[in-house]
This record gives sequence, C-alpha cells and structure tokens, in this order.
Amino acid sequence: QNLMKIMNEVSFLNAHEEIATLALDDPEIFKYPLLYIIEVSWWTLTDTQAAALRTYMQKGGFVIVDDFKAAGDFGSPGWEPFERNMQRVLPGARFVEMQASHPIFHCFFEIETLANFPQAYNAGPPVFRGVYEDNDPGKRLQMIVNYNTDISQYWEWSGRGLRPFDETNEAYKLGVNYIMYGLTH
Repeated sequence: QNLMKIMNEVSFLNAHEEIATLALDDPEIFKYPLLYIIEVSWWTLTDTQAAALRTYMQKGGFVIVDDFKAAGDFGSPGWEPFERNMQRVLPGARFVEMQASHPIFHCFFEIETLANFPQAYNAGPPVFRGVYEDNDPGKRLQMIVNYNTDISQYWEWSGRGLRPFDETNEAYKLGVNYIMYGLTH
C-alpha cells in the first residue's frame, strides 16, 4: 500500500492502494500487467498454476519475486524448490545475475550499484536475478527475483521505526523502478 501511494505521487498511474490477492490460476491475473509474488521457497505449484503463469509471462506480464530467503534462513528451503517450480513454468528457463547497468535500475530512479542495497535478512548480501524471454538477455525481462532479501519489508514498515529511513528510501526506488519497467516493457 505504501509503494502504491508513492507510485501515485510520482506518476499519473492512479494505482489502486488496495491489495488484490489472487491464485496464479485465477483468470483475473490477466487483468494486471505485473504480479508480485512472495515467499516462493515454499511454493507448491499445481500444473494449472504453472501453465497459467507461463501464459501470463508469454503474453507480456511482468513478475516481481520478493521475500525470498536463502536456504536455512528462518527455516527456508532456499533456491532449489523455486527453481524446480520455475522449470515447470518455463522449461529450460535460466536465471541471469542482474547487473546494475540493466535498464530496470535506471527507468525512473538511477540505481548505480546493487552492492550496497538494503538487506532484510542476516544471510549475506541480496542477490538479484532475472528471467528473459527465450533465455536471451537481449530480449524482454519477464521476471525479476530478489533472492536472499525482502525488499517489501522496507515498504511495509516504513515510517514505523523498524527499518532506517535511508534504507527504506532505497527500497522504494527499487520498487518504483520495477513497476515503471514492468509497465513499459
């Protein structure tokens, strides 16, 4: 909700501030140009959900994956279950380490480095990965994955003293860029 308030302040997006929670096999997902998915370490996709997410991405939908812990952190099974599920969604999909030079980090705010990005957990630095159409980094980025961090925790708790303002501001910049990129690419 806080991120959508900011989007409405910095753009003419007129985003709804209410949260819409949908299952991946709900046809309503196709009404949204981007999906925000959390805690994918514990995902158990049905065949119908995997097929729906594949169709969504192939039709131009953009997916943001967040709140994704490394193996063992808070009991998380880590990357492997997510990657197995994504192979069901997009067989042969490769996850590419994102570089700060990618346009997603420059489409509204200038994010020059990912090295000093706020870390919500205690298991090392956050990792940013992407999935590209046809596994070609020259084509459309279909999914951005915030691994080993929870960027939305900064959005959710901003102004409440749980996270420092400077880190919260950086997380908002990343969120705004993700949304702007997802809506324009």
